[in-house]
Amino acid sequence: MSPVKPHYLQPAFSLLRHNGQILRLLTAVICISCPLPALAASLPANELSLWWCLPFAGTLLSIAVCPLLLPNLWHLHSGKMIGLWCGLFLLPLSWHYGISTGIALTAHALLEEYIPFMLLLLALYTLSGGIVIQYNSVGSIRLNVSLLATGTLLAGLMGTTGAAMLLIRPLLRANAQRHHRTHVVVFFIFLVANIGGGLTPLGDPPLFLGFLKGVGFQWTLSHMLLPVLVNTLVLLLVFICIDYYLWQHEPKAKTVTRLDSPMLTIQGKINLLLLFAVTAVILLSGICKNTPVWHVYELEISLSAWLRNGLLVIITLCGLELTSPKLRQQNDFNWAPMQEVSKLFIGIFITIAPVMALLQLGTAGDFGVLLQLIQHNGEPVNAIYFWMSGLLSGFLDNAPTYLVFFNLAGGESQLLMRYFSDTLLAISMGSVFMGALSYIGNAPNLMIKAIAEQQGIPMPSFLGYMAWSVTLLIPLFVLDTLLFF
Repeated sequence: MSPVKPHYLQPAFSLLRHNGQILRLLTAVICISCPLPALAASLPANELSLWWCLPFAGTLLSIAVCPLLLPNLWHLHSGKMIGLWCGLFLLPLSWHYGISTGIALTAHALLEEYIPFMLLLLALYTLSGGIVIQYNSVGSIRLNVSLLATGTLLAGLMGTTGAAMLLIRPLLRANAQRHHRTHVVVFFIFLVANIGGGLTPLGDPPLFLGFLKGVGFQWTLSHMLLPVLVNTLVLLLVFICIDYYLWQHEPKAKTVTRLDSPMLTIQGKINLLLLFAVTAVILLSGICKNTPVWHVYELEISLSAWLRNGLLVIITLCGLELTSPKLRQQNDFNWAPMQEVSKLFIGIFITIAPVMALLQLGTAGDFGVLLQLIQHNGEPVNAIYFWMSGLLSGFLDNAPTYLVFFNLAGGESQLLMRYFSDTLLAISMGSVFMGALSYIGNAPNLMIKAIAEQQGIPMPSFLGYMAWSVTLLIPLFVLDTLLFF
């Protein structure tokens, strides 16, 4: 008889169980029964060609096409498909550059990027799942606009992921009786999961990375305030038009309000404090740069990173232990969205490595022809900086993409803020705003989609979502180009 696992450890066991197929495949690909050699320091970017980017392209195509064309197969075997693409990348890499390079790349992707990313997402998802925010009215236009505007503001203060996880369930609950709901979630991704994050360095990882590189908090707030305000107002106006039209076509579209009780109730408030604790932990871990760093088999082990990860685990467990199970039941809380996102991102974090390595070569790499467009007669072309950093951020990790273009622009924060502020603004706007172009453009996008589908909302496919984003966001970004660059 197997021992009973404590209830607060169930998410960890659940995630490990559902990702076991991928991890076993990766282990079979890169682990050989021999002593661990000295790992290669980094991917040999100078020797790479664009062919190495095919597994990443295949991963993206699988995420985009398989749920649409092969929904049953994808639902049952998505982990195996993602693992297959990882294998098709790691096997040739290990054969060509040595097993140590394959092990080093996988260890770096898992230990330094994927696990910290998933721990943060797990903490935010768990804590937000214990907060029940209820409005005693149907999702009217006014209520939806209020929630979107509030979420956009909170995204700049506590991060896009935290704000999205906090407000997505109240938004879904408010619109539960409506027939037309998909557009509400799409605009929520646009505004709360992306645009709102541009307000401060706390809002989105690219701006926080710039803050760590010396870009002032006040600079980001003062320069990004107007672009965020313009984009938010335009999208809210478009949303009002669409929501008004669909509200008029609701089978029973009328607002029902109970006057005998408060309009707003919040339960599970302890989780609100824990959410702010998560924000504080992330902020302090980025600011504290003088903590010890060890190198083990060429892996960087930072004391601040380990403390951050440990504190995130402790905060997550506190949220599970201190929250009544009834509150999570009211939210229809389960681990399915976390399981889905964890399977997809493990493939993205591994296969994206050659793409980022080639980008970091700048104009000397295979992407040099494209990157040369950002300069004209020695002067930066700010509009190209905006569009190129943005389009890449829509499909790659926006934080390293920001860093690539930050370095291409000179890499000196004081110089950029003083003499090339428009260039820095272009990189900041592109990296943050255009994360809304696809489901994988920013971390909370896929989480929001998974939670909405769990609540029975028919969300558009990968390509279907891009039809929304291209139709609504590309004209907005053209307006941004005319106004600011």
